[in-house]
Order: sequence, then structure tokens, then C-alpha cells
Amino acid sequence: MSQQKPSIPKGTRDFSPEVVRKRNYILTTIRNTFEKFGFRPLETPTMENLSVLMGKYGDEGDQLIFKVLNSGDYLGKVKTELANTSSQKLTPQISEKGLRYDLTVPFARYVVMNRNQISFPFKRYQMQPVWRADRPQKGRYREFMQCDADVVGTTSLICEAEMLLMMNEILQNLGIEGYQININSRKILTGLANYVGHQGEEALLCVAIDKLDKIGTQGVFKELAHLGYTPEQLKSLAPVLKLSGSNNEKIAQLQSLISNNETTQGLEEIKQILSYVTTMQGQLDTVLFDPALARGLSYYTGAIFEIKMLDGSIGSISGGGRYDNLTGVFGMPDVSGVGFSLGIDRIYDVMEARKLFPDAVNSSTQVLITNFGKNEEAYALAQLAQLRAAGIAAEYYPAPAKLKKQMSYANNLNIPFVALIGSNEVTDKTLTIKEMDSGNQSTITTETFIQKLKN
Repeated sequence: MSQQKPSIPKGTRDFSPEVVRKRNYILTTIRNTFEKFGFRPLETPTMENLSVLMGKYGDEGDQLIFKVLNSGDYLGKVKTELANTSSQKLTPQISEKGLRYDLTVPFARYVVMNRNQISFPFKRYQMQPVWRADRPQKGRYREFMQCDADVVGTTSLICEAEMLLMMNEILQNLGIEGYQININSRKILTGLANYVGHQGEEALLCVAIDKLDKIGTQGVFKELAHLGYTPEQLKSLAPVLKLSGSNNEKIAQLQSLISNNETTQGLEEIKQILSYVTTMQGQLDTVLFDPALARGLSYYTGAIFEIKMLDGSIGSISGGGRYDNLTGVFGMPDVSGVGFSLGIDRIYDVMEARKLFPDAVNSSTQVLITNFGKNEEAYALAQLAQLRAAGIAAEYYPAPAKLKKQMSYANNLNIPFVALIGSNEVTDKTLTIKEMDSGNQSTITTETFIQKLKN
């Protein structure tokens, strides 16, 4: 019987040590910023009860939740004739749990379950994988990492401003340039629909204007005409899509065009958020007020954000906004919050394409000690212990081998220093250090070498 070649499920990936180090570099940079702004870490289980997950993402989302079979004889308790049933009817009888689809619903469930122990406002960040039974394609996986930060239990617009500050700081700390943080408000979009005579239909309007970058004004107008927009209504919309100038100039132009309550309230909130950023000495040159930004309309109720690369090389790398009823679906209404999510895979792709990862990320070992055989082994192992005691990442080549092979090992793993220990070094109680970048060699004591590395 022939052995089957091993494989992994479609839409999942192995990450090599080099890739894991780079991903960890991104996650550590993000985590440090979140912690600096007072956010606290949270983790929720890989599995949630299906009663928690189902019905929160719409019919399509429910289909994309990975269901986990009940343990034991899961078919033993089925009361339905299998030949006469559908998977939708059978699932509740054989599965009570599912893999986490996102981090937002588990977060809402956690807040409701722990409301008496939580101090509000509650600032949390979460970095964990999620799973979706989606069709795998380029840039879309069935298992991927999400990285969220949210504040719940307050309506203060200072929180929105801090989101903008964190977005800027994270990307700058990663060395990423050429990005733009677009900001808008659901309230402005609601006011815009009212202004053009389609009250309550902002979702349809915004699906169309969200394509402005791809199909242009005429393409947007063509879609809206199919939705019943008259030439007069399209004419009234045109100035909104052509707003230009600074953020303050665009806000002033929109205020002069539309004066309904929703738009006015949304614009006042945007102005206040930008003012808070300035007060906290944050930068606004990367922040763009975009009245055509329309993400998550069924979810967000206030400000919305999205980060895009200016060169168009990749889709949005972050998004978020204000929501007013995160926990209402679990019987705890009127808990307002604001948050955003970072796309780790897309950030990785940007950094890899631009070669932004520091060289030090590629190696954890600083020193490789060569293995010349039994005569040198005891002394070499003692030096290994001394290096590690000083906090230096070091390893000993585990078996005697030709020097060329050992040097190739160090080179392949980007180990910057090789400590050569032969009979002379054992006798003299020294190390011969080869710097792999320059090829320079020097013979020094272990203590001197440790001091050199620390300096």
C-alpha cells in the first residue's frame, strides 16, 4: 500500500521560522503601542457555542462558520431520518460548537458575561487567529490572524482620536510610509441619503459611492440610475463627490451644501476628533476626510476609518469605527464602543515587498560555537553556558563536522558570529571570533567578547 503524501487543508498555511520571526516583529510592535495607550490584552476560546456565533453575521456569514462535531457518538442522538434531511436541519443535532469567526462577537460575549467584574470604560486588545469556511483564493485564507483594539463603555470622541494616534504610531514604528487614513461618519452618510431624496437607503447609496476610486463618478451615477435615482438627484450628489482641498475646507464645503441634522452632527464629530488629535500633538497629514468612505454600514453608527496604501498595491490594511450597541444582541443594550482591526497579512506583504524588516529579525542566535571534537567539547560547552548566562543567544554545533559545513550552517541562519574553538583556544582559554559579515577574525577571551556584544 503506497503512503499518501502529507498535505494541509486548503486555505491554511505553514509559517517557516523566518516568517514567524517577521510576523512576531509586527505583532510585538503593535502590542507595545496598544499597551502604551492603556489597552489590556484579552484572549477568548478557539471554540464558541454556536448559539453565540449564529445569527450575528447574516445568512452568508452563518454558512462560513466552521462547525465542530459533538464528541462521542454524535449520530446516536439524531432524531431525523438522514436521507430526508438537509445539512441546515442536521447541524444543530450533531454540533453545538463552532470555531471563532471573528474577535468582535466573542468580545461582546465576554463583556456581557463579565460586566460586573469589568471596569468601564474597558480598553482591550486581542491578537488571535480566526477561521472562515470561505473559498480560498489569493490573499484570502480560511485561517488568519486578526488584531483588534476596542474601547467600550464610553461615547467620548477622545477614543476616536486615540485610534488615529495609534494607527499612525504603529505604521511609523514599522517603517511604513505612503499610507492614508480615511475618516468619515455613518451620520454623514445617513444625511447624504436624506439630502438626495432617498431617506433610509444609505446602504444602497454607499455601496455605489464606495466604488468611486474604481469606476469613477460616471460609473457611480450609472449604478445609482439603475437604483432609481433621477437626473436631478444625481446632479445634487455630484458636488459632494467632487469635494477637494484640506480637511477643514472639505468639511466647510459639505456644511454649506447639506444642512440636515445628521450631516451637521457627523461633521461636528469629525471636527472634534481632528481637534483632539492636534491637542494630543498627533499628526494629521496622513488623515483624510472622505465623505465617500462607506464601510460596515450595518454595524457602525458614528465615525468610520480605513487605512489604504497610496500606491494602490494592496487593499485596505486596517479599518474600524464607532458602534452603539455591541452587546445588545446578548441582552445588554446601549454599550457604545469604538475600535479598529489591523490586517497582519497585508501589513506583512507591504513590509516584505519594501524590505522593511530589520536584519536582526532574521536571526535569533547571535553566536555559533564550532564543534571540533571530544578534546574541545568540555571547554566549548563551558563557554556556551557563560554566553547564555550573560543573556546572549548562543548554540553549539551538536556533532563534529567539517568547518565548511558548520560555517554554512551559520551563514544560512544569518548567525552574525562564529566562535572557533580548537586546541589552541582551549590551551589559551580564548575564543577565535569570526564576524560573518566582514570575514574579520580576532582571538579574545569570552569575557571580552561578551562585553563587546553588550556594547
